[in-house]
Amino acid sequence: MLEDLQRVLISEKRIARRTRELGREITGFYHNQDVTVIPIINGALLFAADLIRRIELPIRMDCIRVASYREDTRPAERPDMIYSVEMEIENQHVLLIDDILDTGRTLFTITRIFQHMNPKSLHTCVLLDKKDRREIPFEADFVGFDIPDRFVVGYGLDFAGRYRNLPCIGTLKPELQNPPEWT
Repeated sequence: MLEDLQRVLISEKRIARRTRELGREITGFYHNQDVTVIPIINGALLFAADLIRRIELPIRMDCIRVASYREDTRPAERPDMIYSVEMEIENQHVLLIDDILDTGRTLFTITRIFQHMNPKSLHTCVLLDKKDRREIPFEADFVGFDIPDRFVVGYGLDFAGRYRNLPCIGTLKPELQNPPEWT
């Protein structure tokens, strides 16, 4: 599957190093407090799994599922929450983890929903930030990497359900971004 990449933007080693750094940053930020970590799956699953092992604090975890891209290279106008948290987050420190922040719609929408659940604090962590794509003013509290406006796959990010298991992050060859039919 690596041969389907036009270019590797972020290597497996760089991802591992930055994930360790983010774990230290988050640990220091929350300073001995319990944290409720909520990854947005499926995209943030790999990043969240690696990141929480680097956070040296008591952690509770739940997941939510949001449909933003479906089977396209551009996000939908309005993200849909398919599955929400079951865990009580009122009066808890909540860290929402996502794979990529681009238009800002998904994290803006989800944070507004979560604010109504009255957490003690609500912060966000994203693996990738595409500032050039921002349509809604939203900034993550913790960012792994700033990237250019390119469609990327790997390390949890997919195209039509594929490429999530690549250990790096790269750009998919243009001819594979809208294949007539997967074989």
